[in-house]
Amino acid sequence: MARMARSSRRRAGRRTVAAVVAAAGICLGLGGGTAQADAPGTRTATAPSATAPSGTGRAAAPVVTRAGLDPALVAGTGADLGTAEQEAENAVTDGTVIGPDRRAYTLPAEASGRRAVTLEPGQYVEFTLPAAANAITVRYSIPDAPDGGGITAPLDVTATGAAGHGRTPATRKTLTLTSRYSWLYNQYPFSNDPGAGLLHDDWWITECGCVPAATSPAPVIDKPFRPSHFYDEQRLTLGRTYRAGDTVRLSVPARAGAVTTTVDVLDSQLVAPPRVPVLAANVLAFGADPTGRKDSAGAIDRAIVFARRAHLPVYLPPGTYQVNRHIVVDDVTIEGAGSWYTIIKGSQVALDTPADDGSVHTGVGFYGKDAASGGSHRVRLSGFAIEGDVRERIDTDQVNGVGGSLSDSVIEGLYVHHTKVGMWFDGPMSNLRIIGNTITDQIADGINFHTGVTDSVVRNNFVRNSGDDALALWSEKSADARNTIDHNTVQSPVLANGIAIYGGSDTTVSHNLVADPVREGSALHVGSRFGAEPFAGYLHFTGNTTVRAGTYELNWNIGLGALWFYALERDIDADIRVTGDSYLDSTYNALMLVADWPVKDTYRITGVHFKDVRVDGTGTSVISARAAGSASFENVDARNVGAVGINNCGSFNFPATGSEFSLTDLGGNDGGGTTGPWFGAWQLPNTLTCDDRPPVVAPPAPSAW
Repeated sequence: MARMARSSRRRAGRRTVAAVVAAAGICLGLGGGTAQADAPGTRTATAPSATAPSGTGRAAAPVVTRAGLDPALVAGTGADLGTAEQEAENAVTDGTVIGPDRRAYTLPAEASGRRAVTLEPGQYVEFTLPAAANAITVRYSIPDAPDGGGITAPLDVTATGAAGHGRTPATRKTLTLTSRYSWLYNQYPFSNDPGAGLLHDDWWITECGCVPAATSPAPVIDKPFRPSHFYDEQRLTLGRTYRAGDTVRLSVPARAGAVTTTVDVLDSQLVAPPRVPVLAANVLAFGADPTGRKDSAGAIDRAIVFARRAHLPVYLPPGTYQVNRHIVVDDVTIEGAGSWYTIIKGSQVALDTPADDGSVHTGVGFYGKDAASGGSHRVRLSGFAIEGDVRERIDTDQVNGVGGSLSDSVIEGLYVHHTKVGMWFDGPMSNLRIIGNTITDQIADGINFHTGVTDSVVRNNFVRNSGDDALALWSEKSADARNTIDHNTVQSPVLANGIAIYGGSDTTVSHNLVADPVREGSALHVGSRFGAEPFAGYLHFTGNTTVRAGTYELNWNIGLGALWFYALERDIDADIRVTGDSYLDSTYNALMLVADWPVKDTYRITGVHFKDVRVDGTGTSVISARAAGSASFENVDARNVGAVGINNCGSFNFPATGSEFSLTDLGGNDGGGTTGPWFGAWQLPNTLTCDDRPPVVAPPAPSAW
C-alpha cells in the first residue's frame, strides 16, 4: 500500500509554522496513477433556471443564482448582503463559454460555478438586471505579463434602460482591469515569476510521482509550474439607478491595449446614499485628504485622539484616503459613509529593518494593540473599504486589512480587498463580532481567529477568492472557545478550505454556504494539525450547504470529501455532531475521515454523529473512512452516488475481523446510487469495503429534494 504524504503547506499569519516535508522517498499514490488521473474534467453543467440562454440570443429573463445554483436549492444558508449574482455563462454573449472543469490550474476550475465566458476583443457579455441597481461588481481574469507582474487592459461597461423605461440615460464607462494581484505560480508560498524553478526542490512533487531528492538530477518541470489565483474583481458605481429589465453590457474593445478577457460573474446591487453621522470627529478637520494624493494616516491618528477625549466617533466622509501603514485603534468608533464611498487605500511599504514580529513590509490596515500589551477593547469599525497592495505571500508580514487583538469590539460593513489576510486576530481576546463584511481577492486567508479567541461571532460575511482558508479558527498554543461561524458565504477558495476548524472547544458552524474549493482542501474541514490544541467540548456543524466541493489532494493522489476530518497530530474525539447539512454535487466523497500514514496506528477519529443530512450527487462515495475510529448515522439520505456508498479502508491494516473504522446505523439512512443502497446491511457493522481510488462518475445537477 502506498503511503500518505504529509502536508507541506504553512499557515499565513503573524507566526510562521514550519513546512512539513514528505519524509518517505517512495513513489506517490494510494493506489498509483498520475496526480490528475481521476480528477473530473468536463462535468454535467448546472442548470439554475429554465430561462438560462444557450449563449446566443437574448435571455427571456435574468438568471439569478447563488453559488451558481438556483437559489431555492441553498435557501436558508449563506450571507445576505443585498447583491444579485449573475453568472456570465447564463447571460447573452457572443463569446465562448469555458468549462465546466474542476481540475486545478485551469480558468474554469477557479470560476464561480466552474464556468465562465471568455471574450476576444470586439466581443461582449450582456446581463439583464433582475432588480433595481446602481452599482456592480465584475469578477474577471486577464493574462499575466510574459515575465510576470501583471498587465492592465480596458473593459467597456454600458448600462442601458429597457424599452418602456422612459428616458433613462445610458451610462458608458471603462474599467481598467489588472492582473497585478493575480497569477501566482510554483510551490508554497508561491512566486510571481512564471519562469521560476522549484522553490523547494526537496519537496514532494506529485507531477513526477516521487520525491525530488531521490532523483538525480532534480526533475524537469513544465513552466509555468502550477499557475493559480487567476481572478480578480472590481466594483463600479453606475451614476444612476437602473431598473429591473435594464441591461449591463461588458465588452472588450477592439482598440489598443485590449486583451482576451474572461468574465466570471456580475454582482449587482442598490447601494444606499452615503451615511453622515449627526455628531462626529470628521477626519477632514484634522487634515485628511479625500483625493488620495496626500497621506492621511497622521490626520486619522489625530482624529482618533480627539474623538477618544471627546467621546465621539471618528467619521471618514466619502473619498479615497491614502494610508500606507497600520492605524492603531483602541476604545474608538470609526465610521465611513459606506464601503462604496469611503475608501482607505495604501501601498505595501518595505521596512528598513525587519520588525520584532518578523515583518519586512507594512501596509494599510486597522490594528488592535498586541495581546501581550493588553490588546484593544471597545473598537467599532464600519462602513468603509480597505484597498491593499499585496502581491506576494510573506507569512511573517503584518499586511492584513484588520489585525491585532480586539476584544469587546464590532467590525461591520467593510469591504476588504488585496490585503494578505482580510482579518487576522492574535489572541488571547474575546467578544468580537464580525458582521456583514465582504472580503475578496486575498493572497492568504479571509478571516482567521488565531490563538485563544473566545466568545466571538463571524456572521453574514461574504468571502471570495481567498488564497488560503476563507474562514479559520486556529487554536495554536491556546484554544479558541465558544465561537460561532454562522450564515456566511464562501466562494472559490483557491488553496485550502472554505471553513476550517483547527482544534478548540465548543464551536458552532451553522447555515453557511461554501462552494467551489479549488485545491488542497475542501468546503468544511476539521483538522488536528498545525500545532493546534486538542478538540474539546463540542463541535457542531448545523444546516450548512456545500456545492461542488472536494478537491484533488496532490500529496495523497486522492479526492477529498466536501467535509473532511484529518487526524495528523492528535486524536479527534470531541462531541462532534453534523446535523441538517446538505452536500450538493460533491466532486469525490461527501464525507471523509482520514489519518496520515505515519500516524495511522497512533491517532483515531471517534464520536462523530451524522443526522438529518442530505447528499445529492457524489463522484465517488458518500463516506470515505481512512482512519481508525467510529461514527454514527441517522436519517442520512443520499442519491446519485457514483461509487459504493461507504469506502471503508480504515487505517489500512486490513484485519480479518474487518475495518478499524466502525459505522453505526441508527436508522433512516436511505437512498443510494449506481451500486445500490448507500448504507446497505451487508456493510455493517464495520465490513472492509476498500477501493483506494474508485472511478469518478459525474452526477447530474442538484435538484429539489
